[in-house]
Amino acid sequence: MPNFAANISMMFTEHDFLDRIGAAAKAGFKGVEFLFPYDFPAEEIKARLDEHAMTQALFNTYPGSWDGNERGLAAVPGREADFEAAIEQALGYAAVLGNNCIHAMSGLVPEGASRDTHRATIVANLKRAAPVAAAQGKTLIIEPINTRDIPGYFLNYQAQARAIIDDVGADNVRLQFDLYHCQIMEGDLAMHMREYIDIIAHMQIAGTPGRHEPDVGEVNYPFLFDLMDELGYTGWVGCEYRPKGETAAGLGWFKGR
Repeated sequence: MPNFAANISMMFTEHDFLDRIGAAAKAGFKGVEFLFPYDFPAEEIKARLDEHAMTQALFNTYPGSWDGNERGLAAVPGREADFEAAIEQALGYAAVLGNNCIHAMSGLVPEGASRDTHRATIVANLKRAAPVAAAQGKTLIIEPINTRDIPGYFLNYQAQARAIIDDVGADNVRLQFDLYHCQIMEGDLAMHMREYIDIIAHMQIAGTPGRHEPDVGEVNYPFLFDLMDELGYTGWVGCEYRPKGETAAGLGWFKGR
């Protein structure tokens, strides 16, 4: 059975942020992930994880100014120093929280900008960051995101991600395979999972369309969960969805696993 982690940036929002860790544990989850930890001291988050015997699965690097429509720095030319600082910050948190994977957010490509320049930037940034992360036993992952949820996002396709990972050439730079985003951009989820399982370090799920519970929408998740087992995937599966109502009321799909 897959190892499910509740994404508490989206789930259990009936509670204050740190209280969501306990709510996820009460619901039966063994791990959590979230977008960003940086509003709280790492030690405070870790205390909650320990209190509820929970594992931290994943979080993202600092994205720049979220309110200013920044969505990451890894592929943004001229922000190399900011990306390096974001990696150092994330590694500091991961050292306390214990997660192995950190999502290095790519960022946006402004209209008219050169995608080739952005691609060269992310490759160069990851080549510099990979050995720094490896020295602490951490893996940097990149995630293709659909252009409907984040218009202009640099990284959108699994093949695009593989080519970047191949160019970086570091064992600890791998793929974050989000089935929701892949369904919107590419579909053919089972074949994509089979094709990219060799570089997948983390998966995420949500119902499509709507980004609600995985038993709502067009995707046959029970089939895909079985495929994860068949392929020998032992990493975390982050539940990055927005519940249609109260989180606990929509967990029938999870209770049955």
